[in-house]
Amino acid sequence: MSEKFAPSGPKTAAASEELARQGWHLQSADTVSGLLGVGDARWAAYADHWDDLVLDTYMKDGGTYRNRRYGHFRYDAGVLTRLPHGPYRQESAVNPLNGGIDRHFAPLTDAFLADPVTSGVVMMLGEIFSVAEGVGEWDVKLHPFRIVTGSGQVGKPAPQGRHRDGSTFVTSLLVRRTNVEGGESSLHTDDDEVLLRSTLSRPGDQLLVDDRRLLHDVTPLRPADPALPAYRDVLIVDFDRLPA
Repeated sequence: MSEKFAPSGPKTAAASEELARQGWHLQSADTVSGLLGVGDARWAAYADHWDDLVLDTYMKDGGTYRNRRYGHFRYDAGVLTRLPHGPYRQESAVNPLNGGIDRHFAPLTDAFLADPVTSGVVMMLGEIFSVAEGVGEWDVKLHPFRIVTGSGQVGKPAPQGRHRDGSTFVTSLLVRRTNVEGGESSLHTDDDEVLLRSTLSRPGDQLLVDDRRLLHDVTPLRPADPALPAYRDVLIVDFDRLPA
């Protein structure tokens, strides 16, 4: 039985309406920071969690440019419950590069889970998606990613190219960009129409996408200065409707 949810304010209401109408919504850093009640210093502290990610050893292209962790949750009308840690799986039809197998990623750290920004982001998204979709129960997956680049390695935020993730809604929240060029996000219809090209550049910039309706992509990363560390930190959140 579906429940109807009312947005708590005009900023989340606008996001829900635009997402339902056109299949995507781009939130500015100012909007997200205002909704979460955080500023530059708080974003910088939150970004420190990305220093504790673990190398993704499942990259079939041989790349060592991606670090990550993973967590699985249930969202039920504003209540978030952590589920037992297990493997993450996408089928090959969805992810032809790395799909078709169970991938066992390191769990989210206790410090990351205890950080109010983490729960704030998920609760905000839960409200937006519940209003847009008219349901209140969701399967939620969190993926903090760091994509590294350097003089000898291109960083690939979307190594499979233009794709879907196999979810209902997917989001990309920029947490930090350090000494990188590239990383332009784009959205496409199945008929190759380009709906959006935008580079998430400030901590808090966030792109919300109806994964059923649109394809998404991100251009590769290269270092602005090859002599210095270069990486892009994002939090990817997947929301999936639960079976009726």
